Amino acid sequence: MNCPYCGFKEDRVVDSRATAENSAIRRRRECLKCGQRFTTYEYIEDISLMVIKKDGRRQTFDRKKILAGIMKACEKRPISIDKMEEIVISVERAVQKKSDREVSSRLIGELVMDRLRVLDDVAYVRFASVYRRFQDVSQFLSALNEILEREKSRRKRRTKRRMP
Repeated sequence: MNCPYCGFKEDRVVDSRATAENSAIRRRRECLKCGQRFTTYEYIEDISLMVIKKDGRRQTFDRKKILAGIMKACEKRPISIDKMEEIVISVERAVQKKSDREVSSRLIGELVMDRLRVLDDVAYVRFASVYRRFQDVSQFLSALNEILEREKSRRKRRTKRRMP
């Protein structure tokens, strides 16, 4: 394992633990040269999935692409990298359960949006605007109105619970 800070090849494992879904092992490492700490994840290598793009092309499933999109959507939001990684793991598991060897990029995008919608409204709208390729302000407003309606119904439910 090369240190992402100085490139040195030797490190020590400071902490190891399973992720929430027990689908990966998270390891905190410390570089023996510069002393910087970094995190790595160890995954079971599954049967490779092919992603069918909107234009019909096929690509190998790449979890890094999903994480990059989520990170972009969550930029400057109070969301930890661990939460983002959990979304990627959750999406990956859902895709593996639903398909044999091929999955549409549309399904992956919808799974990510479902999870971001629960986690953070701003990250959800950011991701949705890129994923759904909003062409004008009305599409953007439609997504925002959906969030506002959901929030309104949440408030109503909370108010009903508090009433005697």
